[in-house]
Amino acid sequence: MADSVILDNNSAGIFKGKEKLGGGIYFIVSPKKEILFELLIDQVQQFSIFADSARLPASIEFTGSPENKSFLAYTAFMNSHGKEIGTLQSSLEKAKTKNDSATIKDEIRKINEEVKKERDEIQNKAPNSLLATLLGALKDPVVPPAPVLANGKPDSTFAYRYYKEHYWDNISFTDDRLIRTPIFEPKLDRYYKDLVSPEADSIDREIDHMLLFSRTNKDMFKFLLVYFTQKYINPEFMGQDAVFIHIFDKYINTGQADFFTEKYRKFVDDRAYSIMANLIGLPAANLEMTDSSGKIRSLYEVPANFTVVCFWDPTCSHCKETIPKLDSIYQAKWKYQGVQVFAVMVDGGQDNWRNFIRDHHLGDWINVYQTTAQHDAAVTAGRPDYRQLYDVYQTPVLYLLDKEKRIVAKKLTYQQVDEVISLKLKKVNTP
Repeated sequence: MADSVILDNNSAGIFKGKEKLGGGIYFIVSPKKEILFELLIDQVQQFSIFADSARLPASIEFTGSPENKSFLAYTAFMNSHGKEIGTLQSSLEKAKTKNDSATIKDEIRKINEEVKKERDEIQNKAPNSLLATLLGALKDPVVPPAPVLANGKPDSTFAYRYYKEHYWDNISFTDDRLIRTPIFEPKLDRYYKDLVSPEADSIDREIDHMLLFSRTNKDMFKFLLVYFTQKYINPEFMGQDAVFIHIFDKYINTGQADFFTEKYRKFVDDRAYSIMANLIGLPAANLEMTDSSGKIRSLYEVPANFTVVCFWDPTCSHCKETIPKLDSIYQAKWKYQGVQVFAVMVDGGQDNWRNFIRDHHLGDWINVYQTTAQHDAAVTAGRPDYRQLYDVYQTPVLYLLDKEKRIVAKKLTYQQVDEVISLKLKKVNTP
């Protein structure tokens, strides 16, 4: 909430402050937190609004704010034309002949041309206004015909390359007004989801480029840094946590995130130091723990083409469902493929642990846990705990290691782990 006011007996109130509000789209909201209407805030911040809450949006009037008058007119224009297009599209679905369909499509095309003309006129009249900036941000690149290659065929990658290259043509990464609109963040989401290659190195280059351009605008830089941190601190795809480590090393840990709260900075630091130890391709941290017979077992002494490290809890409902299925696929396939399971009991108590192992016949696994003495020795020596080394904050958690105990995959389902093993074995066996 940017500001609040209590209306007097004449239903009048004044929003005022020592500093200007940041430009963007704002909502006027009722005490019941109902959005009543939108308005634009830009350079001119001394103006008045009249609105009858019983007759919205028809009753809204702005005095002293030409941009909001334009915004109000544009909104009415779009509502009217949107209804027309909606009616025509409904008619199109019911059209009985090709001629009828062609006529309706032609009418829709004409309305779209009118909308484009209206937007172009607004942008031409006041190109630096917030409304013009918003309309520019909504534009998608128009891809021209693909050039013909030397072999006489059109360039099949041209459309993608052109679209990506021109995606940000109408957006400035120094214009912080955009971060207070519902347009900018979805546009970022779409860019990184559909247009940027998912490899960490490719994402790193894009992020560095955007943050470099935004440095001269404090608010935009803050927004982007928080956006990228939040997006990759718990990424959607395996391996992209390396992007978060890149952001942490290059920006956060170099003093450029001094606006983070103390609580959030601690959260970010803890996640970074947990993830650093278990990035894809790195050697896994060794685990020396005690098995169910009291013998100390070392992860690095497990001879296997692949090792599945499983962190689990015999009292966890998800584990109770998953662990037997994991053993089924181990018994059916993995143990014949040179795969070993190194299962670490995280919580749940030794009695529950031993009973679960016995009842579900998990004797072919290497079942281990960390004793109190082992935990205390690690703390005394200043060594990080296995929970930090493997970023274990829930159960079950699965890691797949190769023959040299490098991390191949992590935090996948057992079905996905099986797919990775199959792909790796297929690659090895393919001449």
